[in-house]
Amino acid sequence: MNVKRRYLLVTWDGGGVVPPELSIARKLIARGHSVHVLGDPTLEPEVAAAGATFGPWTSAPHRTSRDRSADILRDYAFTNKLKYFDEMLREFLATPIPRWLNDTLRELKSHPADVVLADHMLPAALVAAEKLGLPGVALIPNVYTIPTPGIPPFGLGFMPATGPLGRLRDAAMRAISNRLFAKALPPLNAVRREHGLEEVASLYDQTLKANRVLVLTSPVFDFTSPAVPSHVRWVGAQLDDPTWSAPWQSPWPRGDSRPLVLVGLSSTFQDQVPLLNRVVEALSALPVRALVTLGPAVKPDEVRAADNVVVVPSAPHGEVLREASLLITHCGHGTALKGLSAGVPLVCIPMGRDQPDTAARIVHRGAGVRLKAQAPADRIRAAVQQVLAGSAYREAAKALGDRLVKGEGCDDPVAVLEAVATERGASTALAAG
Repeated sequence: MNVKRRYLLVTWDGGGVVPPELSIARKLIARGHSVHVLGDPTLEPEVAAAGATFGPWTSAPHRTSRDRSADILRDYAFTNKLKYFDEMLREFLATPIPRWLNDTLRELKSHPADVVLADHMLPAALVAAEKLGLPGVALIPNVYTIPTPGIPPFGLGFMPATGPLGRLRDAAMRAISNRLFAKALPPLNAVRREHGLEEVASLYDQTLKANRVLVLTSPVFDFTSPAVPSHVRWVGAQLDDPTWSAPWQSPWPRGDSRPLVLVGLSSTFQDQVPLLNRVVEALSALPVRALVTLGPAVKPDEVRAADNVVVVPSAPHGEVLREASLLITHCGHGTALKGLSAGVPLVCIPMGRDQPDTAARIVHRGAGVRLKAQAPADRIRAAVQQVLAGSAYREAAKALGDRLVKGEGCDDPVAVLEAVATERGASTALAAG
């Protein structure tokens, strides 16, 4: 008999973070468990649609609107990445740690849970679980991000090392990354000491102290290594379309044989309007039909359509990709994995965040090509022609997509989370006895 458990999901309105983590919530609820979500007030409608209950961040950083004016992290406003990193530490990751922790403790007091699930960008939520003796599970909603020998350092879009120089490159970049993130360690350890917990050696160690770390992608897509700890589990990409995605009906007549190109850049603002307009310009001169989806961060009047290019605020990518021959994307993990799962090759134009690393994995698997975000229209056009012209990219995408759909190498996320709750129940009963 399945024991019903209570799960607290601690998350934030980070664009592509939301659909996969709420997909986990849906699956838990479908199995009969209850899920309460702590997140930005903007998430309440999506949480309700998933069947979960909701509580908002109050003192911790949070959005009150999805307009770009409400952005907390504005990476697009910085040309100097080190200055942006300092801004991220101050506004989101490090300085607010006491507020993230206090809000999580408050929510656990009003909504007790058996297990705490926390987005990996919110390590303070795992501190709250640890303080209360609750099992904690870290969720990584894209590729594996923790610096690990054998895996290229995250954030740079590197391919796997192929020799001594490559391994030296990776070791050096891991050391630099560790030094940068060490700036977040003092406030983290301060709250750990305040709550009677021993200090951790790094921000990553806080994540790895969780009972499980769930990577919401597939090991046949991601780069993996024998050095990854055994409690890290790849559970497959969670590919639900966002609830704000509008229904779609093809504007082209049945029998139109031109290849369908889907264009989907970030659902959050990354100053992508100039790139979107260059993509439309590139496609307007090709014998294709194209659908450009803007997402909530871009206004419809900011991107001009063309005779063969339709521009819409949103559309369900999963549905459109069944008909598509090509996906042009910033390589947000969810968009890219939907394309691959449909067997559709990609033109990857990463703009930052986790996107260069997702693009590297696509190119490494032979399922697409990668361009710089500054690529002009003629270079984008040439890349589209290159991918559409031959069968190699399509065949590689189809082969990889078949493995993704089968869940090759993946654990069932609900089974993993139920096991964590069972372990906690068994240890509690043992202690009581």
